[in-house]
Amino acid sequence: MANLKEIRNRITSIKSTMQITSAMKMVSAAKLKKAQDAITAMRPYSSKLTELLQNLSATLDSDASSEYSKPREVSKVLIVAITSNRGLCGGFNSSITKGVIRTINEKYSDVKVDIFSIGKKGGDVLAKKVKVVEKRNAIYDDLTFDNVAAIAEELMVLYTSGTYDKIELVYNQFKNAATQITQVEQFLPIKPIEGGDALAVNSDYIFEPSKEEIVLALIPKSLKTQLYKALRDSFASEHGARMTAMHKATDNAKDLRDDLLLTYNKARQAAITNEILEIVGGAEALKN
Repeated sequence: MANLKEIRNRITSIKSTMQITSAMKMVSAAKLKKAQDAITAMRPYSSKLTELLQNLSATLDSDASSEYSKPREVSKVLIVAITSNRGLCGGFNSSITKGVIRTINEKYSDVKVDIFSIGKKGGDVLAKKVKVVEKRNAIYDDLTFDNVAAIAEELMVLYTSGTYDKIELVYNQFKNAATQITQVEQFLPIKPIEGGDALAVNSDYIFEPSKEEIVLALIPKSLKTQLYKALRDSFASEHGARMTAMHKATDNAKDLRDDLLLTYNKARQAAITNEILEIVGGAEALKN
């Protein structure tokens, strides 16, 4: 059994760890509220814009279709892996790296696949397994629509220039503080609406100046919004995952502290008992 001094040192160390994890939990909880409000407010707009764009695209002739929506034979794929720059958030980052590898093995085992990394943690891990052509870790320092739009424009150029035939996003979708859902979402080409023509026929829109011009103007905006929503989802998920992880770490540290306190008290009681027995034994020896 460890001596009393060693146990006291371990208890002090665990108490310090509890203070750190508890503080990190409170910081993440404060940041989560703001991030959650942002993604909750954005989702209806993003969903409606995507629905409108898909609906309009379904009614266009193939000759009038945008270069962003024409399907190609897939030989080169770019996967945008969205993770965080910091750790201590449970399985948040590992779920993305595993999702990327699983997507490559299941869907793109016969084609060339490159990675566009957003977030340091994912980029560092994936670089050991696949080719990472670009890293954008500084985006979280100022996560605004304009900064994300610049990245979206780069991705659009990579697609329209023929560098890649398909671009997909892999990110964590925020559900609640304890649950994040790994999403694999097609970015380019634009995925047609399910049920296409049937839904398009039922849509009653008046177009000005023309349907084609509206669609071509909406596509870049929709793609930028889609990427911004994915990053906002990931950002909220990160703080939710970190808050949950730090909460569990604090609880585990508390349990360990309680166990050590019990061990310490037992050791101290045993030491006191031994001292009493020695005193009694000495006293009896003097009487004899």
